[in-house]
Amino acid sequence: MLLEPDLLGFIAAFCTTFAFVPQVLLVWRQRHADGISTGMYLIFSVGVLLWLLYGLQTKAWPVIIANGITLVLALCVLAMKLHFSRR
Repeated sequence: MLLEPDLLGFIAAFCTTFAFVPQVLLVWRQRHADGISTGMYLIFSVGVLLWLLYGLQTKAWPVIIANGITLVLALCVLAMKLHFSRR
C-alpha cells in the first residue's frame, strides 16, 4: 500500500470538501444562485449530515472533518440561494 489509510482518507476528504469552495465563492460574488438546485443541495446536505454522524459514531476523523466542513459549505450555498432569491 502506498499511503497509510488515514492519510489517504484526509487527502480524499480535502479534495472532495474543498471542491465546494469555488461554488460558494461564485455564488457570493455573483449575488445570485439561479442555476443552483435547492432540492439537490437539501438532499446533499442531509446525506453529508448522515456521513458526519457516521464518522462521529465510528470515530473516523477524515470523515468527521470532511463532512463537517462540507456541510457548512453546502449550507452556505443554500442560505445564499434563499437570501439572494428573496431580493
